[in-house]
Amino acid sequence: RLVPQPVMLGFVNGLAIVIFMAQFKSFQVPAAVGGGMVWMSPLQLYPMIGLIGVTMFIIQMLPHLTLAVPAPLAAIGVVTGVSKLIHVPIKTVGDIASISGTLPTFAIPAVPLNLHTLEIVFPYAVAVAAVGLTESLLTQQLVDDLTETRSSTHLECLGQGLANMVCGFLGAMGGCAMIGQTMVNMKSGGCGRLSGVATACSVLLFILCGSHIIEAVPIAALVGVMFMVVLSTFAWSSFRMVSRSPQSDFIILVLVTVLTIFTNLAVAVLTGVVASCLAFAWKSAKRVSATRFTQKDGFTGDKSKSKEPRGVYMLSGPLFFGSASRFRELLDPAKEPCDRVILDFLECRVWDTSGIEAIDFLAEKYKAAGKHLSLRHLSEDCRRLLHEAGESVEVNISEDPWYGVATDYDSALGQSPFSKWSPPHGEHFPIESSK
Repeated sequence: RLVPQPVMLGFVNGLAIVIFMAQFKSFQVPAAVGGGMVWMSPLQLYPMIGLIGVTMFIIQMLPHLTLAVPAPLAAIGVVTGVSKLIHVPIKTVGDIASISGTLPTFAIPAVPLNLHTLEIVFPYAVAVAAVGLTESLLTQQLVDDLTETRSSTHLECLGQGLANMVCGFLGAMGGCAMIGQTMVNMKSGGCGRLSGVATACSVLLFILCGSHIIEAVPIAALVGVMFMVVLSTFAWSSFRMVSRSPQSDFIILVLVTVLTIFTNLAVAVLTGVVASCLAFAWKSAKRVSATRFTQKDGFTGDKSKSKEPRGVYMLSGPLFFGSASRFRELLDPAKEPCDRVILDFLECRVWDTSGIEAIDFLAEKYKAAGKHLSLRHLSEDCRRLLHEAGESVEVNISEDPWYGVATDYDSALGQSPFSKWSPPHGEHFPIESSK
């Protein structure tokens, strides 16, 4: 709920760049002298580039002809067959490592079960869980947007946690959602949860029975598939944000992208959310304003019936910790020509205790300057929280707004299992309570 669109775009762009950069290792081979890795010779590089191009071409064009066969699977099959016919040195999966294996066995981790072990494991467990949940939930949001569906984040987190706990007893690594595999499945027509299960079962079968088939696949075919994943994952529309979106949104997008590349997802997303919140608070703080006019006649609800001129300030914008300082600077009792002053909060909403304190601060200044201050259109909750300015509030039940500052909104609207909240003395009730 708190992940804004620039952070989401930065997340997918950063992952796309990370996936793209990870493919560069496929263009390297062990050095003949001195160890290490060196770039491929032209005899190996040119055929590999050609096969990558063929893979990308098939993935791009085959869906226009038929959807019966997943395009990535068809491309891998065609490129594997071509590589066997041209008889050129092409690096395959088997040249890197064997994927043959057996079923895992259940075993309890052979570590001391004490607090010292927990102190060692806990920081890494939190970091891994944070990164895994971040990628899974953001990938889930991306899939929900593409499929126009809504899935349960609670079930996703619970399922991922239980699966990773089971993996720990089977000698397997922890896992999370993979945006690359997800995009491949969706592009191939697998938009349901069964597609992920089918992928996992297929990998298991190949490891147990068909490792020789996978080991014969050229690395070029897999690189081509991943390049297509990069092209489909990267949010190319984000470039339009340079001229069509606020500058702060574009800066946050770039910030999250860079942090995703050089740190990890959890740090990148958390930093982006915090930066977005600060940018929003800064913009909102500048929206508070006041318009002054002089009122010479009485007004509806004026019990004093005084004809003395009043300085009326029509306030607008949110009053909270970010705008409290600006709010204090808007009004100067020393420069006010009228002895009676009215602050009208009809278009101004008080959000927190910083706003309450700002009103009390101004009330003290007007009192010290010998001015009579009146406050209009404040909610009952604001009136209860005011100290110095509480007596200056003019109550108009038919016009005063209803909102809480120090109350629970869900309880107030009857949407919480806790007891309902209502203003003191029964002066106001929300419209929803009439139900």
